[in-house]
Amino acid sequence: MRSVTPIVLMLAAGFTIGKISPAIAQVKSQAQSPEIKRLLQTKQCSGYNLSGVNLQGADLDEANLQGANLQGANLIRADLEKANLQSANLQQASLQRADLEGANLTKANISRANFQQAEFDNTVMPDGAVRNN
Repeated sequence: MRSVTPIVLMLAAGFTIGKISPAIAQVKSQAQSPEIKRLLQTKQCSGYNLSGVNLQGADLDEANLQGANLQGANLIRADLEKANLQSANLQQASLQRADLEGANLTKANISRANFQQAEFDNTVMPDGAVRNN
């Protein structure tokens, strides 16, 4: 499993640095992190160690994060629509207001994860049950 040091992604809606757009700021800030750059460009990071990363507001719809370690990650307001999170470690992750519509969390570890105001619509939970808000 690859390791990534905790870093900050500037993804908050409407956030700018001078005249730099959020997308450009995000890519520039990730030049040293090939795993995060790959995730944001290809939405493929199956099995990677992304513990503690800040992906607040990230566009991760249809991302493949199967088996990824996202323990303690900041996924507040992240778009995880139709994301594959099977067997992912989301222990103590912050997923407040995240969009989990159609996401697959089968066998994911969601112990002490915060899903306050998260959107569930046809979301497959760790036990295989389908949850809707």
